[in-house]
Amino acid sequence: MIIAIDYNIVFVSLPEIGEHLGFSAQNLQWVVSAYAVAFGGFLLLGGRATDLFGRKRMFIFGLFLYAASSLAGGLAQEPWLLMAARAVQGLGGAFLAPATLSLVTTLFAEGKERNRALSVWGGAGGSGMVLGSILGGLLTDAFGWPSVFYVNVILAGAGMIAAMSLLPGDRAETSGAFDLPGAVTGTLASTLFVFALVQGPEAGWGSGQVLGALGVAVVMLLLFLLIESKSKAPMVPLRLFRNRNLSTGAGITFLFMATFGALAYFLTQFWQVVQEYSAWTTGFAFVVPSGSVLIGTIVGGKWATKFGVRNTLFIGLTMGVVGTVALALTLTQDVSYAVLAPSLFLLSLGQGIVFTTMFAAATTGVAAEDQGIGSGIATTGQQIGGAVGLAVLIAIAESMNGGGGAKDPAQLTDGVITATWAIAVGIALTFLVVLNLNKRAAAGADADDHVEPALVEPSPGTAEPVQAGRTS
Repeated sequence: MIIAIDYNIVFVSLPEIGEHLGFSAQNLQWVVSAYAVAFGGFLLLGGRATDLFGRKRMFIFGLFLYAASSLAGGLAQEPWLLMAARAVQGLGGAFLAPATLSLVTTLFAEGKERNRALSVWGGAGGSGMVLGSILGGLLTDAFGWPSVFYVNVILAGAGMIAAMSLLPGDRAETSGAFDLPGAVTGTLASTLFVFALVQGPEAGWGSGQVLGALGVAVVMLLLFLLIESKSKAPMVPLRLFRNRNLSTGAGITFLFMATFGALAYFLTQFWQVVQEYSAWTTGFAFVVPSGSVLIGTIVGGKWATKFGVRNTLFIGLTMGVVGTVALALTLTQDVSYAVLAPSLFLLSLGQGIVFTTMFAAATTGVAAEDQGIGSGIATTGQQIGGAVGLAVLIAIAESMNGGGGAKDPAQLTDGVITATWAIAVGIALTFLVVLNLNKRAAAGADADDHVEPALVEPSPGTAEPVQAGRTS
C-alpha cells in the first residue's frame, strides 16, 4: 500500500515542489526518476538479500529506509537533497517489494490459499492507488508538498512495529557466500539501463549520456551472466529461467507495466493540460480507475482458483483491450468525465485482475529458497517494463506533433489518443505471452490437490516416516 500511495501522491505535488525548491524544468523530472532508477536497479539485489538474510529482516529494513528517506525528503531545502532522499526511498522499495511478495508466497500454500493471499496483497496496492490519488491533492493544498512525504513516515513506522510482532521469525532460505561480483555487475546493469530509459526522452536517445549508459549496461550484463554461470552461489541462479512460469510471468509483468501502467501518465496530461483540471480534481478523477483496480485485484485471486491462472489472465486482458479501445474511441478534447467513466472502469477492472494473477503465475513452482529472488525477477520485469513502455509511448504520442513536445491541447489530445491505441495493441500482444504458461499455472494448481508429499525413511530415533514436501 505504501509503495502504491507513493506512485500517485508525488505526481500531484510536482508543480509546488518545483516552485518552492527552485528546480529547473529539466531537473524536476528527477523527483520521480531518482526513485524509479534506484527501485528498478536494486530489485535483484533486494530479492537475493531476502533469501540470504531473511524476509522479515529485509521487510523491516526496507520500511526503515522508506521512513527515514521520506522524513529527509519532507525536510529537504535543496533540490539535490530531495533527489537523494528519493533515491534512498527507491532503494527501500527495492528491498521492500520482493520481501513483501515472497512473504506472501511462502507463508501461504500454492493454489487457493496463495491466490486468496495475493488478492489481499493486491487489494492493499489498489487501496494505496486510491489513497494516493486523493491524498496528493488534499495534503498539498492543505499542508504543502512536504506532507506527501511525511505520510510515508507514519505508515512505514506503523508497518515496522506491526512486523516485529506479527511476522514469524527469520531463517536464511539459502546458504552460501554472498555473490559480490554478481551483485555489483547485476545492479550496475539494471541501474544504468533504467537510467538510460528514464533519461532518453529528456536528453535525446542519441545523446552521449544515454548511449554511454546503454553501452556500459550491456557490458555489465554480459559480465553478470558470465559470473553467474561460473559462481557456486550466484545472486541470480540462471536455472530459475528454466521455470517457464517464472520467465513467462516476468514477461507478463513487463508488458503489464508497459501498457496498463503507462496509461496514468497520459490521463494526467489529458486532464491537467487539455481539460485544465486542478491537482485536487485530477486526484478525484483517478478514484474510478483506482477503485476499479482494487475490485479487480480481489476478483482476480478468486477467479484464479475457480477458472485457473491462465484463463483468468485471458479474462482480465480481454477487459483491458475492450476498455482501452472504448477509451480511445471516446477521447475528444471536450469529452465529459461521465462519458469516459465506463471505459475507465472496465479497463481498470481488467488491470486489477491481471495484476494479482500475473504474480500467482510467476511464483508457481518456484522453490521456497528462491522465492525472494524469484519475486525480484518478476518485479524487475515490472519496473523495467514501466520505463520502456513510457519511453516508447511518449515517443509515439509526440510523433503526432513532429516530436516538438508541444502543449497545444488539440495536438496533445491526438497524442494521447494515439498512445491509447498503442496501449490496446500491447495488451492484445500479451495474450501470446500468456499462452506460454505451463499446465500447472494454467490450472491454478493447488498444493493440496497436485503435489503428493514423498515418504522418506524415518530419521534415527523416530517411529514414523517423515513427509518431505513443500513447507508453507
